[in-house]
Amino acid sequence: MAVNPMDMMKIGQRLKLFQEQHPKFPAFLAQVKENALMPGSIMEMKVTTPEGWEYITNIRLTQDDVETLRMAGQFKN
Repeated sequence: MAVNPMDMMKIGQRLKLFQEQHPKFPAFLAQVKENALMPGSIMEMKVTTPEGWEYITNIRLTQDDVETLRMAGQFKN
């Protein structure tokens, strides 16, 4: 699969905007990466809609998950 450079630029711009709008989130991710990204850790995500509906899921991280997340964290905009 070829990577379109224009798509990569768009993604980089959107990530920059996201970081500007949510400045505490990158620091949170850095703390997780440094202290909690290990096999056996449980990663949970909860989304609450404006209407109050909640969607929650979690996974127990495997070594493969940790390696994948660390690789994904190497991409910078």
